[in-house]
Amino acid sequence: MRRAAMALLAKQISPPNLSIMQDEGFTVGRVRTELLSGLTVALALVPEAVAFAFVAGVHPLVGLYAAFMVGLITAVFGGRPGMISGATGALAVVMVALVADHGVEYLFATVVLMGILQIIAGVMHWGKFIRLVPHPVMLGFVNGLAIVIFLAQLTQFKDPASGGAEWLQGGSMLLMLGLVALTMVIIWGMPKITNIIPAPLAGIGIVAILVIAMGLDVPRVGDMASIEGGLPAFHIPMVPLNWETFEIILPYAVILAAIGLIESLLTLNLVGEITGKRGGASQECIAQGASNVVTGFFGGMGGCAMIGQSMINVKSGGRTRIAGIAAALFLLAFIVVASPLIEQIPLAALVGVMFMVVIGTFAWNSLKIMTKVPPMDAFVIVLVTVVTVMTDLAIAVVVGVIVSALAYAWNNARRIHAYTRESATDKGAKVYEIEGPLFFGSTDGFIELFDVAGDPDRVIVDFARSRVVDQSALQAIEAIAGKYEAEGKKLVLRHLSRDCHQLLTKAGHLMVDSDDDPEYEIAVDYSVKTGILGGH
Repeated sequence: MRRAAMALLAKQISPPNLSIMQDEGFTVGRVRTELLSGLTVALALVPEAVAFAFVAGVHPLVGLYAAFMVGLITAVFGGRPGMISGATGALAVVMVALVADHGVEYLFATVVLMGILQIIAGVMHWGKFIRLVPHPVMLGFVNGLAIVIFLAQLTQFKDPASGGAEWLQGGSMLLMLGLVALTMVIIWGMPKITNIIPAPLAGIGIVAILVIAMGLDVPRVGDMASIEGGLPAFHIPMVPLNWETFEIILPYAVILAAIGLIESLLTLNLVGEITGKRGGASQECIAQGASNVVTGFFGGMGGCAMIGQSMINVKSGGRTRIAGIAAALFLLAFIVVASPLIEQIPLAALVGVMFMVVIGTFAWNSLKIMTKVPPMDAFVIVLVTVVTVMTDLAIAVVVGVIVSALAYAWNNARRIHAYTRESATDKGAKVYEIEGPLFFGSTDGFIELFDVAGDPDRVIVDFARSRVVDQSALQAIEAIAGKYEAEGKKLVLRHLSRDCHQLLTKAGHLMVDSDDDPEYEIAVDYSVKTGILGGH
């Protein structure tokens, strides 16, 4: 029994592609581009990780350690080279209540359980269900996240001396805006001059040198918090190992695992579209889970894919695992040995980089196509965008998928209709040729197609251009057959597809144990048994 279970598990797990360079050629130029891209990402990660740690109510190093460990492990084992993972705001807003009520140790235990759930999702190949997310939901996702990234940067325009309670005033605000604008101009113009250095890195470097050399009084990374620390140490979460603890952390772990996987898989698809390469959804789920399990045991707050940092990496030329690995290692170096230098970087430069990310991430074409796509698709784009900004990504995606599914069901429900004619083979019989799927949404319309009182004694329902989909469809067939039976008339089904035949046979509705010829060269008439599902 155990051997059979292990064999089944082995079949479920496909060998991951862990190639460092993937399809990219191993050249000095490629390695340089990947390393510089990783450095750019690492610089942008610092304020993000610190800010998200503050949101979750934990020490800045808890966010920085998470960014390092999640980023490193997913870069090595993840399903999409080029993606960057770390501590994210989408997870932080869920964690804050847990930390406030139970403390940081319960957070670490929750992150471990979250990782285990994500590994299970990867092993079971549940990542494939991301295919059910329609394109309008994807557009709403990127637009919503672009707005969220933009709004998150506005806190950098507040005076650190006031604890972030008041906005910068007068000359300080103008100087901050000017440096942000200068960074954006450098990022826009650098590719027109040279591609030797990634444009975001050039923007950060030039503005940082300018601020330090001129001694300009603007908020810097060190004003947020000190990032100095040592190597992360192994630490078993100090929580009671009992059922009560499990009841506390399980709801949070489920929510965090779902949000983390949804954001990671949507980012995986987005990066895949930009780079023109497919990613392994199940492999990414396992990598995200493993990274969170490790992070929970090393004092990190957990994380998932970061669309903003992934866009920085891709736009800077990062295409392989080297960039993600380099970003994580650079971040660790900042924490351990280079904190005094990194803390001098002006926040304006990093805000300018993120603003360019916002411009590049927002799907501007979605504004142009609003009047060209179906109204429901336009509504879904706006709905997902708004819900992403107002609540969180997971709720927005679920809402978008549900609305899209209901719209699809409604459109299909209106498609069902029938052509009637006299039978060419059964003299005096009437044929209803059904078109459109028969499912829960179209059953009422299906029943209304029939004129029970006015039909002859024999009626043939032809399903050559229809499909019987679910239990509601079976109920409708039984109901209409019962009506004809009550009138002393005979109703038979013809041209059932293989799947429809199996569904009706399993329910016990068919009296003839046979199949139509696949090409319909031989037509079998199936009598319908009534009284199986009942009328309610």
